[in-house]
Amino acid sequence: MGFVGLIGRIVVLCCSIGAEFVCTAKACVGFELCGLEKFQSIICVQEEFEEYAEKAKTLPENTTNENKLILYGLFKQATVGNVNTSRPGIFNMRDRAKWDAWKAVEGKSQEEAMSDYITKVKQLLEEACASS
Repeated sequence: MGFVGLIGRIVVLCCSIGAEFVCTAKACVGFELCGLEKFQSIICVQEEFEEYAEKAKTLPENTTNENKLILYGLFKQATVGNVNTSRPGIFNMRDRAKWDAWKAVEGKSQEEAMSDYITKVKQLLEEACASS
């Protein structure tokens, strides 16, 4: 891992996968302020989040609606950020429950939501393995 000049290309080796990012002047200021470790941490969490989003698709069908809603809310917070739509009407119970789950995690940073999502998927996968 390392810098190739302040402005140019940064090569970050993270989680055993090489990733390249173009460094703009604005981005480099951010690197100086928050440090490369924080940047690497965000990239590693993003990679692991994407991995566990795929693994979540393999959860058993008997996963409770409560757990599915928790995952939905964390996924939306991680990928979109805070709720940006109005609450669905009372007769649209499915979408309303999903919206409420997303709203419940409003204010979490996207990185924190990714981390919580990963933890929840791991927990559910472990429970599924233990019960089979």
